[in-house]
Amino acid sequence: MNWNTAIKSFLQYARLERSLAANSILAYKRDLQKLHMWLESNGDTAIPDSISSDNLRTYIYELAKTVQPRSQARAISSLNAFFQYLILERYRKDNPMELIEAPRLGRKLPDTLSTQEIDMLIKAIDRSTPEGERNLAILETLYGCGLRVSELLTLKLSDLFFEEGFIKVTGKGNKERFVPIGDFTIKIIERYRNEVRVHNNPKPKHTDTLFLNRRGAGLTRAMIFHIIKQLAITAGIKKTISPHTFRHSFATHLLENGADLRSIQLMLGHESITTTEIYMHVDRVHLTKVMEKHHPRA
Repeated sequence: MNWNTAIKSFLQYARLERSLAANSILAYKRDLQKLHMWLESNGDTAIPDSISSDNLRTYIYELAKTVQPRSQARAISSLNAFFQYLILERYRKDNPMELIEAPRLGRKLPDTLSTQEIDMLIKAIDRSTPEGERNLAILETLYGCGLRVSELLTLKLSDLFFEEGFIKVTGKGNKERFVPIGDFTIKIIERYRNEVRVHNNPKPKHTDTLFLNRRGAGLTRAMIFHIIKQLAITAGIKKTISPHTFRHSFATHLLENGADLRSIQLMLGHESITTTEIYMHVDRVHLTKVMEKHHPRA
């Protein structure tokens, strides 16, 4: 089995049988193709079902010279998954990555915005245009519901259950969850839907898509990033922020105001509570104040 055939087969398995998100599949593809190109550039004829641990250890050593530890760890994870697949399909009996350790990564604390900074971004929106009203609804949905940008882009009109106070969100691996939505956010979305979106002529594939561009198609990740970057410049916010910053802020502000981690986990769609626990480390000052206020020995 050559590299191109093996990679194509593995990516098809990841998409159809493991239902991985498109971004995860793209990352797998990049990591595997990078290994393949490195082998070719070094005149190495090793193929997927015979490549040795020594080959791969040398590759990872060279890779570590050019990428950050986090990228190195992701590449090792991709290769691990690939060779596990080859074992599953009986192309190999062993995983040559088994004894290759990923670099230890410190937990990166997420960047967050204060409520004042979020208000500054909202005020920077030019609401005199249809796009401004749409952008307001986008930011309020990101912050009000803690969505990933991919979840925002795939949000449909039929996912809005406002009478029940929930929206249906399709997360990683096409897993669905219901997220509560507040009256304020509902009001903003309703205004966009009834006063702006109603005047759009959606493309056939986007008749149910909530957020549309001016041509009636869905928005892209790049466009959401651009909108937020421009608003940060207008508002004079120096932090490097992204759509994910609103998700981090959503979780952090819930925690600061007394929400329990289990509830935050369910709203964010984290499979493991350990992923959510990172928010316990975001605002140490707040946690210290909680202890001082509530502990009898403080």
